[in-house]
Amino acid sequence: MIQDRNLHARGGIITERNADYATVRLRIPAGVLSAAQTRQLAKISEKYGDGSLHLTMRQTVEIPHVDPDNFGKIAKALKENGTPIGAEQNEVVNIMACPGTERCKYANCETIDLARKIDERVFGKELPIRLRIAISSCTYMCNSPLLNDIGIIGRIRPLRVPGLCTGCGTCVEYCKQCAIALKNGASVLDDSRCVQCGICVHSCPYHLLKSEYAHYQIMVGGRRGAAPAAGRELVTVETEEEVVEVVDRIVYWIYRTAWSGRLLADQMDEIGYEKFAEEIRKEFGPKCPETEQ
Repeated sequence: MIQDRNLHARGGIITERNADYATVRLRIPAGVLSAAQTRQLAKISEKYGDGSLHLTMRQTVEIPHVDPDNFGKIAKALKENGTPIGAEQNEVVNIMACPGTERCKYANCETIDLARKIDERVFGKELPIRLRIAISSCTYMCNSPLLNDIGIIGRIRPLRVPGLCTGCGTCVEYCKQCAIALKNGASVLDDSRCVQCGICVHSCPYHLLKSEYAHYQIMVGGRRGAAPAAGRELVTVETEEEVVEVVDRIVYWIYRTAWSGRLLADQMDEIGYEKFAEEIRKEFGPKCPETEQ
């Protein structure tokens, strides 16, 4: 019973309205399950829950109506299934990600493995606040990374080589920002409108548009709820390794400085965001090319 009481304190154990039962939330980075894992979850729910599975907005699964006496047994079964008990309290909760380049034709970056790498580094770390992380492979942002505490967005800055454009107008039709126009038989980009979504690069039937700068935009301090607010751009980096390292730095900064009982968005200035951002940009931001002699 000591083990069961310890499990009861885990963030993935959520006491229900009827306090005699609890919902068990799972750890499933990016929400990806094999068919075998899904079948086993159904069996686990039938044995220890009420036979149902709840798919959450954070791309994980909950097993409702679990008797606390079965916490130890269900924890063991879930771990063996590769879907261990997750997080929901003041900690890093399930990492969200869109399908990325594996399946989405609009994607600018791989997301599933990146989500797993971030999960391995920071999932479940105890913090003063609950921390939500979302990864989107393009600026369409299907899973709302701007409204998460940490948002990661894959972007491409398009490169147009003078003299190659055929003037077919395909990129003009596909651009949802109306950032491209045809002038004198060639496409012209309005940089002030461009959100670096990469759609013009992907849509060019002659593959004449190239990526000048493929990168990850890392946002901090997004907020959902009754007063939603977009996060602030912290830095852009070019590799997955840099993304994981920056996320780890953000988590540590929050651990050392944040106050409990308040959303990150509501205390960023008080806990020294600008100083932290300056340090991160100095270490990880795009490096200016050396001046030619």
